[in-house]
Amino acid sequence: MIGLWDTTGNEVVKALAAERRSAGGVASGMALSLIVVVDEKRVREAEAAATIAAAAHPCRLLMVVRSDVERENSRLDAEIVVGGRLGPCEAVVMRMHGRLALHAESVVLPLLVPDVPVVTWWHGEPPEQIATDFLGVVADRRITDVAQGPDPIAALRLRAQDYAPGDTDLAWTRITPWRTLVASAFDTAEAKIVGAKVTAPASDPTAALMAGWLTARLGVRPEWEPTSYRRMRAVELQSANGDALCLTRDDDTATFSHTGHGDRKLPLVRRPLGEELAEELRRLDADVIYSSALSAATGVRRLDRRPPTRVHVWKDPAEKRLANGDNGAHAGPKGSAA
Repeated sequence: MIGLWDTTGNEVVKALAAERRSAGGVASGMALSLIVVVDEKRVREAEAAATIAAAAHPCRLLMVVRSDVERENSRLDAEIVVGGRLGPCEAVVMRMHGRLALHAESVVLPLLVPDVPVVTWWHGEPPEQIATDFLGVVADRRITDVAQGPDPIAALRLRAQDYAPGDTDLAWTRITPWRTLVASAFDTAEAKIVGAKVTAPASDPTAALMAGWLTARLGVRPEWEPTSYRRMRAVELQSANGDALCLTRDDDTATFSHTGHGDRKLPLVRRPLGEELAEELRRLDADVIYSSALSAATGVRRLDRRPPTRVHVWKDPAEKRLANGDNGAHAGPKGSAA
Protein backbone atom coordinates (compact mmCIF):
# COMPACT_ATOMS: atom_id res chain seq x y z
CA MET A 1 0.00 0.00 0.00
CA ILE A 2 1.10 3.55 -0.78
CA GLY A 3 -0.14 6.44 1.36
CA LEU A 4 -0.11 9.99 0.03
CA TRP A 5 -1.03 12.77 2.43
CA ASP A 6 -1.95 16.33 1.42
CA THR A 7 -1.24 15.42 -2.19
CA THR A 8 -2.56 16.28 -5.66
CA GLY A 9 -4.44 14.40 -8.34
CA ASN A 10 -1.33 14.27 -10.54
CA GLU A 11 0.68 12.65 -7.77
CA VAL A 12 -2.02 10.03 -7.27
CA VAL A 13 -1.96 9.16 -11.00
CA LYS A 14 1.83 8.83 -10.94
CA ALA A 15 1.82 6.71 -7.77
CA LEU A 16 -0.85 4.36 -9.17
CA ALA A 17 1.16 3.89 -12.39
CA ALA A 18 4.30 3.13 -10.39
CA GLU A 19 2.48 0.65 -8.14
CA ARG A 20 0.96 -1.07 -11.18
CA ARG A 21 4.37 -1.53 -12.75
CA SER A 22 5.76 -3.06 -9.58
CA ALA A 23 2.71 -5.37 -9.27
CA GLY A 24 2.84 -6.52 -12.88
CA GLY A 25 0.12 -4.41 -14.50
CA VAL A 26 -3.05 -5.77 -12.92
CA ALA A 27 -5.22 -3.40 -14.98
CA SER A 28 -4.76 -5.46 -18.17
CA GLY A 29 -7.71 -7.60 -17.02
CA MET A 30 -9.91 -4.84 -15.59
CA ALA A 31 -13.58 -5.28 -16.59
CA LEU A 32 -14.78 -1.90 -15.33
CA SER A 33 -14.08 1.14 -13.20
CA LEU A 34 -16.10 1.17 -9.98
CA ILE A 35 -16.53 4.55 -8.29
CA VAL A 36 -17.78 4.33 -4.70
CA VAL A 37 -19.12 7.41 -2.91
CA VAL A 38 -19.07 6.74 0.83
CA ASP A 39 -18.80 8.44 4.23
CA GLU A 40 -15.70 7.90 6.34
CA LYS A 41 -17.51 5.77 8.92
CA ARG A 42 -18.57 3.25 6.22
CA VAL A 43 -15.35 2.94 4.25
CA ARG A 44 -14.53 -0.52 5.67
CA GLU A 45 -18.02 -1.80 4.80
CA ALA A 46 -17.63 -0.57 1.24
CA GLU A 47 -14.15 -2.09 0.95
CA ALA A 48 -15.40 -5.47 2.18
CA ALA A 49 -18.28 -5.43 -0.32
CA ALA A 50 -16.02 -4.34 -3.19
CA THR A 51 -13.57 -7.14 -2.36
CA ILE A 52 -16.32 -9.74 -2.81
CA ALA A 53 -17.57 -8.08 -6.02
CA ALA A 54 -14.05 -7.77 -7.45
CA ALA A 55 -13.55 -11.54 -7.16
CA ALA A 56 -16.18 -11.90 -9.90
CA HIS A 57 -15.54 -8.61 -11.70
CA PRO A 58 -11.89 -7.45 -11.61
CA CYS A 59 -12.06 -3.67 -11.49
CA ARG A 60 -10.33 -0.46 -10.61
CA LEU A 61 -11.94 0.70 -7.40
CA LEU A 62 -12.01 4.46 -6.89
CA MET A 63 -13.41 5.28 -3.47
CA VAL A 64 -14.38 8.90 -2.82
CA VAL A 65 -14.76 10.01 0.81
CA ARG A 66 -16.02 13.59 1.06
CA SER A 67 -15.88 15.71 4.20
CA ASP A 68 -15.91 19.36 5.32
CA VAL A 69 -17.10 20.54 1.89
CA GLU A 70 -17.59 24.12 3.14
CA ARG A 71 -14.05 24.41 4.48
CA GLU A 72 -12.01 27.01 2.64
CA ASN A 73 -8.78 25.01 2.37
CA SER A 74 -8.84 21.89 0.20
CA ARG A 75 -6.87 18.75 0.96
CA LEU A 76 -6.50 15.34 -0.71
CA ASP A 77 -5.23 12.22 1.06
CA ALA A 78 -5.03 8.94 -0.84
CA GLU A 79 -4.27 5.25 -0.27
CA ILE A 80 -3.29 3.07 -3.24
CA VAL A 81 -3.61 -0.71 -3.08
CA VAL A 82 -2.86 -2.94 -6.09
CA GLY A 83 -3.64 -6.66 -5.84
CA GLY A 84 -3.46 -6.64 -2.06
CA ARG A 85 -6.04 -6.86 0.71
CA LEU A 86 -8.88 -5.87 -1.64
CA GLY A 87 -8.42 -8.84 -3.95
CA PRO A 88 -7.96 -8.78 -7.76
CA CYS A 89 -8.47 -5.06 -8.19
CA GLU A 90 -6.63 -1.80 -8.14
CA ALA A 91 -7.95 0.46 -5.40
CA VAL A 92 -7.51 4.15 -4.71
CA VAL A 93 -9.18 5.46 -1.57
CA MET A 94 -9.37 9.25 -1.79
CA ARG A 95 -10.30 11.40 1.20
CA MET A 96 -11.28 14.84 -0.07
CA HIS A 97 -11.64 17.79 2.28
CA GLY A 98 -12.91 21.29 1.56
CA ARG A 99 -14.06 22.56 -1.82
CA LEU A 100 -12.17 19.80 -3.63
CA ALA A 101 -14.83 17.37 -2.42
CA LEU A 102 -17.39 19.18 -4.60
CA HIS A 103 -15.19 18.62 -7.65
CA ALA A 104 -14.11 15.04 -7.06
CA GLU A 105 -14.22 14.37 -10.81
CA SER A 106 -11.07 16.48 -11.27
CA VAL A 107 -9.16 13.73 -9.45
CA VAL A 108 -11.27 10.71 -10.41
CA LEU A 109 -11.55 11.12 -14.20
CA PRO A 110 -7.80 10.71 -14.93
CA LEU A 111 -7.86 7.48 -12.89
CA LEU A 112 -10.59 5.71 -14.90
CA VAL A 113 -9.49 2.63 -16.85
CA PRO A 114 -9.65 3.50 -20.58
CA ASP A 115 -12.31 1.90 -22.78
CA VAL A 116 -14.21 0.01 -20.04
CA PRO A 117 -17.61 0.81 -18.50
CA VAL A 118 -17.89 3.07 -15.45
CA VAL A 119 -20.18 2.18 -12.53
CA THR A 120 -20.91 4.57 -9.65
CA TRP A 121 -22.23 3.21 -6.37
CA TRP A 122 -23.43 5.40 -3.49
CA HIS A 123 -22.95 3.45 -0.25
CA GLY A 124 -25.15 5.68 1.84
CA GLU A 125 -28.18 7.88 1.36
CA PRO A 126 -28.68 8.45 -2.39
CA PRO A 127 -28.60 11.98 -3.84
CA GLU A 128 -32.00 13.52 -4.56
CA GLN A 129 -30.82 14.14 -8.13
CA ILE A 130 -28.00 12.07 -9.55
CA ALA A 131 -27.26 14.88 -12.02
CA THR A 132 -25.97 17.00 -9.12
CA ASP A 133 -23.07 14.56 -8.66
CA PHE A 134 -20.74 14.52 -11.66
CA LEU A 135 -19.53 11.07 -10.58
CA GLY A 136 -23.00 9.80 -11.47
CA VAL A 137 -23.23 11.74 -14.71
CA VAL A 138 -20.09 10.11 -16.15
CA ALA A 139 -21.21 6.57 -15.20
CA ASP A 140 -22.73 4.00 -17.54
CA ARG A 141 -24.43 2.31 -14.59
CA ARG A 142 -25.55 3.90 -11.30
CA ILE A 143 -26.28 1.93 -8.11
CA THR A 144 -28.15 3.46 -5.17
CA ASP A 145 -29.70 2.02 -2.00
CA VAL A 146 -32.94 3.65 -0.87
CA ALA A 147 -32.87 1.56 2.33
CA GLN A 148 -30.08 3.87 3.56
CA GLY A 149 -32.42 6.90 3.63
CA PRO A 150 -34.60 7.98 6.58
CA ASP A 151 -37.78 7.33 4.54
CA PRO A 152 -37.09 4.47 2.09
CA ILE A 153 -40.51 4.63 0.41
CA ALA A 154 -40.16 8.37 -0.25
CA ALA A 155 -36.62 7.73 -1.50
CA LEU A 156 -38.00 5.13 -3.90
CA ARG A 157 -40.37 7.72 -5.37
CA LEU A 158 -37.42 10.10 -5.79
CA ARG A 159 -35.54 7.40 -7.66
CA ALA A 160 -38.48 7.05 -10.05
CA GLN A 161 -38.75 10.80 -10.59
CA ASP A 162 -35.00 11.03 -11.20
CA TYR A 163 -34.70 7.76 -13.14
CA ALA A 164 -32.62 7.33 -16.29
CA PRO A 165 -31.89 4.01 -18.06
CA GLY A 166 -28.81 2.54 -16.38
CA ASP A 167 -30.03 3.30 -12.85
CA THR A 168 -30.64 0.50 -10.37
CA ASP A 169 -31.04 0.11 -6.63
CA LEU A 170 -29.93 -2.54 -4.15
CA ALA A 171 -33.48 -2.71 -2.78
CA TRP A 172 -34.31 -4.28 -6.14
CA THR A 173 -31.31 -6.61 -6.00
CA ARG A 174 -32.42 -7.94 -2.62
CA ILE A 175 -35.62 -9.42 -4.03
CA THR A 176 -33.87 -11.51 -6.70
CA PRO A 177 -34.20 -14.67 -4.54
CA TRP A 178 -37.88 -13.86 -3.96
CA ARG A 179 -38.52 -13.30 -7.65
CA THR A 180 -36.74 -16.54 -8.51
CA LEU A 181 -38.85 -18.59 -6.11
CA VAL A 182 -42.11 -16.88 -7.10
CA ALA A 183 -41.36 -17.46 -10.79
CA SER A 184 -40.68 -21.14 -10.06
CA ALA A 185 -44.13 -21.39 -8.49
CA PHE A 186 -45.63 -21.19 -11.95
CA ASP A 187 -44.22 -24.65 -12.67
CA THR A 188 -47.20 -26.01 -10.72
CA ALA A 189 -49.75 -23.26 -11.47
CA GLU A 190 -52.49 -24.25 -13.91
CA ALA A 191 -54.70 -21.15 -14.01
CA LYS A 192 -54.34 -17.42 -14.52
CA ILE A 193 -53.32 -15.34 -11.50
CA VAL A 194 -56.13 -12.95 -10.58
CA GLY A 195 -54.99 -11.59 -7.22
CA ALA A 196 -51.92 -11.16 -5.03
CA LYS A 197 -50.92 -10.09 -1.53
CA VAL A 198 -47.60 -8.91 -0.10
CA THR A 199 -47.04 -9.08 3.66
CA ALA A 200 -44.28 -6.71 4.75
CA PRO A 201 -43.47 -3.69 6.96
CA ALA A 202 -45.04 -0.48 5.68
CA SER A 203 -41.61 1.11 5.11
CA ASP A 204 -40.01 -1.81 3.23
CA PRO A 205 -38.82 -0.67 -0.23
CA THR A 206 -38.06 -4.24 -1.34
CA ALA A 207 -41.70 -5.15 -0.76
CA ALA A 208 -42.81 -2.07 -2.71
CA LEU A 209 -40.67 -3.17 -5.65
CA MET A 210 -41.93 -6.74 -5.28
CA ALA A 211 -45.50 -5.45 -5.52
CA GLY A 212 -44.50 -3.34 -8.53
CA TRP A 213 -42.91 -6.35 -10.22
CA LEU A 214 -46.04 -8.46 -9.69
CA THR A 215 -48.17 -5.63 -11.07
CA ALA A 216 -45.97 -5.19 -14.14
CA ARG A 217 -45.66 -8.91 -14.89
CA LEU A 218 -49.11 -10.21 -13.96
CA GLY A 219 -51.33 -7.20 -14.44
CA VAL A 220 -52.74 -7.43 -10.89
CA ARG A 221 -52.08 -4.92 -8.12
CA PRO A 222 -51.23 -6.78 -4.91
CA GLU A 223 -52.88 -6.04 -1.60
CA TRP A 224 -50.37 -4.88 1.02
CA GLU A 225 -50.72 -6.42 4.48
CA PRO A 226 -48.53 -4.68 7.13
CA THR A 227 -46.59 -6.81 9.58
CA SER A 228 -44.28 -6.29 12.53
CA TYR A 229 -41.81 -8.80 11.04
CA ARG A 230 -38.57 -6.95 10.27
CA ARG A 231 -38.50 -7.87 6.57
CA MET A 232 -40.87 -8.90 3.80
CA ARG A 233 -42.73 -11.85 5.28
CA ALA A 234 -44.85 -13.43 2.53
CA VAL A 235 -46.08 -13.25 -1.06
CA GLU A 236 -49.40 -14.88 -1.95
CA LEU A 237 -50.93 -15.42 -5.38
CA GLN A 238 -54.58 -16.26 -6.05
CA SER A 239 -55.49 -18.32 -9.15
CA ALA A 240 -58.69 -18.05 -11.15
CA ASN A 241 -59.55 -21.65 -10.20
CA GLY A 242 -59.43 -20.80 -6.47
CA ASP A 243 -55.96 -22.20 -5.78
CA ALA A 244 -53.55 -20.19 -3.61
CA LEU A 245 -49.77 -20.16 -3.94
CA CYS A 246 -47.92 -18.73 -0.95
CA LEU A 247 -44.24 -18.16 -0.16
CA THR A 248 -43.67 -17.42 3.52
CA ARG A 249 -40.29 -16.46 4.97
CA ASP A 250 -38.97 -17.73 8.30
CA ASP A 251 -35.44 -16.42 8.94
CA ASP A 252 -33.23 -18.00 6.24
CA THR A 253 -35.78 -20.44 4.85
CA ALA A 254 -39.13 -20.12 3.11
CA THR A 255 -42.17 -22.37 3.02
CA PHE A 256 -43.87 -22.73 -0.35
CA SER A 257 -47.47 -23.89 -0.16
CA HIS A 258 -49.87 -24.60 -3.02
CA THR A 259 -53.46 -25.69 -2.67
CA GLY A 260 -53.64 -29.45 -3.17
CA HIS A 261 -49.88 -29.96 -2.87
CA GLY A 262 -47.54 -30.61 0.04
CA ASP A 263 -45.52 -27.77 1.55
CA ARG A 264 -41.89 -27.37 0.52
CA LYS A 265 -38.99 -25.81 2.43
CA LEU A 266 -36.73 -23.63 0.30
CA PRO A 267 -33.59 -21.57 1.07
CA LEU A 268 -34.08 -17.81 1.26
CA VAL A 269 -30.87 -16.41 2.72
CA ARG A 270 -30.04 -12.72 3.07
CA ARG A 271 -26.91 -12.29 0.97
CA PRO A 272 -23.85 -10.23 1.94
CA LEU A 273 -23.67 -6.73 0.51
CA GLY A 274 -20.76 -7.73 -1.73
CA GLU A 275 -22.80 -10.45 -3.43
CA GLU A 276 -25.62 -7.98 -4.06
CA LEU A 277 -23.12 -5.55 -5.58
CA ALA A 278 -21.58 -8.32 -7.71
CA GLU A 279 -25.02 -9.17 -9.09
CA GLU A 280 -25.53 -5.59 -10.27
CA LEU A 281 -22.09 -5.54 -11.89
CA ARG A 282 -23.02 -8.51 -14.08
CA ARG A 283 -25.07 -6.33 -16.40
CA LEU A 284 -24.08 -2.92 -17.69
CA ASP A 285 -27.10 -2.20 -19.88
CA ALA A 286 -30.43 -0.74 -18.78
CA ASP A 287 -32.53 -3.04 -16.57
CA VAL A 288 -35.96 -2.74 -18.16
CA ILE A 289 -37.55 -5.16 -15.68
CA TYR A 290 -36.42 -2.93 -12.80
CA SER A 291 -37.73 0.18 -14.54
CA SER A 292 -41.13 -1.43 -15.12
CA ALA A 293 -41.32 -2.56 -11.48
CA LEU A 294 -40.25 0.88 -10.23
CA SER A 295 -42.83 2.53 -12.47
CA ALA A 296 -45.62 0.26 -11.20
CA ALA A 297 -44.53 0.70 -7.57
CA THR A 298 -44.48 4.51 -7.69
CA GLY A 299 -46.95 5.42 -10.43
CA VAL A 300 -44.30 7.33 -12.40
CA ARG A 301 -44.80 6.22 -15.99
CA ARG A 302 -42.66 5.68 -19.11
CA LEU A 303 -39.35 5.40 -17.32
CA ASP A 304 -37.86 3.29 -20.10
CA ARG A 305 -38.45 6.09 -22.64
CA ARG A 306 -36.20 8.56 -20.88
CA PRO A 307 -32.75 9.40 -22.30
CA PRO A 308 -29.89 7.43 -20.67
CA THR A 309 -27.61 10.44 -20.27
CA ARG A 310 -27.75 13.34 -17.83
CA VAL A 311 -26.49 16.93 -17.92
CA HIS A 312 -24.55 17.91 -14.81
CA VAL A 313 -26.43 20.28 -12.49
CA TRP A 314 -24.14 22.29 -10.22
CA LYS A 315 -25.18 22.21 -6.55
CA ASP A 316 -23.22 24.05 -3.88
CA PRO A 317 -24.23 23.46 -0.23
CA ALA A 318 -22.72 26.84 0.68
CA GLU A 319 -25.28 28.60 -1.53
CA LYS A 320 -28.12 27.05 0.47
CA ARG A 321 -26.48 28.16 3.72
CA LEU A 322 -26.13 31.74 2.48
CA ALA A 323 -29.70 31.76 1.19
CA ASN A 324 -30.84 30.89 4.71
CA GLY A 325 -29.18 34.04 6.02
CA ASP A 326 -25.91 32.62 7.35
CA ASN A 327 -23.23 35.20 6.44
CA GLY A 328 -20.32 33.35 8.00
CA ALA A 329 -16.91 32.89 6.48
CA HIS A 330 -16.82 32.51 2.70
CA ALA A 331 -16.59 28.89 1.68
CA GLY A 332 -13.98 29.52 -0.97
CA PRO A 333 -13.95 29.47 -4.78
CA LYS A 334 -15.71 26.86 -6.88
CA GLY A 335 -12.48 25.71 -8.46
CA SER A 336 -10.76 22.55 -7.32
CA ALA A 337 -7.19 21.45 -6.80
CA ALA A 338 -6.09 18.37 -8.68
